[in-house]
Amino acid sequence: MTRVGVTVTFLKMTERPQGPAPQLPPNATVHHLRHPTNEQYRDLQMKVGHPYLWWLRRVMPDAELAAVLHNPQIAVHVLYLDGQPAGFYELDASNWPFINLNYFGLMPHAVGQGIGSAFLRHAIDNAWSGPIRGMTVNTCTADHPRALPAYERVGFRRTRAIKEVWSIPDRLGFTIPDHLKV
Repeated sequence: MTRVGVTVTFLKMTERPQGPAPQLPPNATVHHLRHPTNEQYRDLQMKVGHPYLWWLRRVMPDAELAAVLHNPQIAVHVLYLDGQPAGFYELDASNWPFINLNYFGLMPHAVGQGIGSAFLRHAIDNAWSGPIRGMTVNTCTADHPRALPAYERVGFRRTRAIKEVWSIPDRLGFTIPDHLKV
């Protein structure tokens, strides 16, 4: 195990964003991945989250992960560019009437192509398509440095921040950034 120190910032949005959403490029589609297998989901987690130390769902016992993925309150949506996976987001309605954006991210080959804002807005508009009172999300200092500003730009507001120490299994092969080492 390697211990890392992160600051986790919690955010909330209580009003649907106004104004037109940025459009995804013509070669982009987003599909709801209904009942993904553990392998499909862990592949998405690894490809999107490996640079940002996403580890919890990768080590979750199979039966527990399968229960999460088959929970009707959890929805996984995959971004495709030219028919190839390029990112995903996960919406969680278990704290209704608020929806949590559990995971959101792009695969490394899609980062820097100017599609992150449109994909984030897709997730937000999807959540607000029902009668909800708001959305929540959290990000941390292990995530992409543009994550927190992106959430704030679309209307999320900080509610609190806490410091945590994580013990990350070395077998996952993460490269731990120096600024996170404890």
